[in-house]
Amino acid sequence: MPTSEKSPAARVKTSTAKTKAAPAVKRRAADLAYDAIETLLSTMQLEPGSPIVEAELAERTGMGRTPVREALLRMISIDLIVQQPRRGLLVSNIDLAEHLDVIQTRRVLENLLAACAARRASAQQRKEILLCAKRMVAAAKRGNLEEYMQEDHALDVIVHTASRNRSAVKSVTPLIVQCRRFWYAYQDAGDITEGALAHLELAQGISTGDEAAAITGANRLMDYLEDFAKRIIES
Repeated sequence: MPTSEKSPAARVKTSTAKTKAAPAVKRRAADLAYDAIETLLSTMQLEPGSPIVEAELAERTGMGRTPVREALLRMISIDLIVQQPRRGLLVSNIDLAEHLDVIQTRRVLENLLAACAARRASAQQRKEILLCAKRMVAAAKRGNLEEYMQEDHALDVIVHTASRNRSAVKSVTPLIVQCRRFWYAYQDAGDITEGALAHLELAQGISTGDEAAAITGANRLMDYLEDFAKRIIES
């Protein structure tokens, strides 16, 4: 599978550069640090149960310790990082028993976000959303997992911005990371082309302003993730 090595911070910068759909807003260092650490978590470069060392993360992400510390506090608040007595900070475990609940909860929020984005996205955002999804399909066909995941993240950023529903975005974000971690941990059992086509259906609904079609696409994506999770749990 062809991949090219990039630092998490570089991947975040690439994704950010590709998602300038809304008026330019300078992102805070803590947000960039959060995205970089999220990439490490999602791609299992920080494995469940592994210790978190602030200085090491600052070096790996190329960010300062203050934004890294702020990002870690956010992750503690949504249970991506856990703090344990005498052991410090650890990456949270993937709970197989609860993962289907995670997907079911995410489904409700994804449907809402899809509808909001279909209704509220700007013309430029609609173009960018469709372009991201098409790049996901192209990456899947090439078997390039790194690019696929990069475009997946970029698509989320644009859709969330376009939805203009900060409450739903705040609620869905940790669920997305949990789903990405689960998928990445068991990726050999997954079909990224199927996942890319589900994202494309979602993007097409949003890009045309068709709320019902966007929701259908969101449900197709959640069906894909749910079927994948069931295969892993039942195996």
